[in-house]
Amino acid sequence: MKKLFESFILLLITLSVAGQLTPVTSQYVLNPLSINPAYAGNRGALNIAVFYRRQWTGIPGAPETMTLATDAPFLDSKLGLGFIITNDKIGVTKETHFITNYSYKINMDKGNLSLGLGAGLMTTNTAWSDLVVLDPGDETYLVNSRVFVVPDFSFGVYYSYQTYFVGLSVPKLLGYKFNFDKNKYTIMFNPNQYNYLLNAGYVYTLSQKIKLFPSTLITISPGEKVLVDLNGYASLNDRIWAGVSYRNKRSLGALIQIAVNNQFRIAYTYDFDFGTLGQYSNGSHEVMLRYEFHYKVDAISPLSF
Repeated sequence: MKKLFESFILLLITLSVAGQLTPVTSQYVLNPLSINPAYAGNRGALNIAVFYRRQWTGIPGAPETMTLATDAPFLDSKLGLGFIITNDKIGVTKETHFITNYSYKINMDKGNLSLGLGAGLMTTNTAWSDLVVLDPGDETYLVNSRVFVVPDFSFGVYYSYQTYFVGLSVPKLLGYKFNFDKNKYTIMFNPNQYNYLLNAGYVYTLSQKIKLFPSTLITISPGEKVLVDLNGYASLNDRIWAGVSYRNKRSLGALIQIAVNNQFRIAYTYDFDFGTLGQYSNGSHEVMLRYEFHYKVDAISPLSF
């Protein structure tokens, strides 16, 4: 029983760590800073956003995520600073990420190029005692793990020019796995295992009131096929945004965002999974609240909605 239980623990930890390497939510559409540190300060104003995501509702222990993100430009918009706190709960495992983001902007003849670096820490622990045991005596092995701390780094570049943008990032520069013999995480540096994210978008002005925002996210992972997200949104008077996202035969999402005024915005996203999980869940829900302390007339990024 003990060996079986240890194998079960190893499987859960492995899945938990591997699942964090590639973004699996639609948050990046409203919060590009979550996938590219070079985006820090590109909204042109100090802003604070909070996100709450409930993934795969109806499945016990499904991921639940809360995020606080803020960024702002400094030194005449040459420098951008950002900070993200993310709390993930997956089953009985909790992870908290504290990430600072730095970007430096270079003004070019046609557009702006930003170079970004993200640095921070991730803390994680597993409350095995919260599990329900079926056989008497099994609770002996349900000992909560201690809190582990591992470093977290990312890198990105971001280019924007009036009606379009292109961003390339590596969201994880370090990998890690759990070492049972030493009862700790082992840090790994292996560029061959990097995930590369290419994010691009364009804005079409159809009329004075209506604009279209098509964009895509291409994820290139080692040893796996390329994943492609296709997004399409429309805005009315720069006050109401609505659209859909299609993720590589995995899920279909819908988004609506409303600008209550020039500084406060609210948004709701719903994702439905086409895979096996879709048969057991009621989809995923995400809510965003954003406040900008100083709004601007000319957006640096065409998709800063």
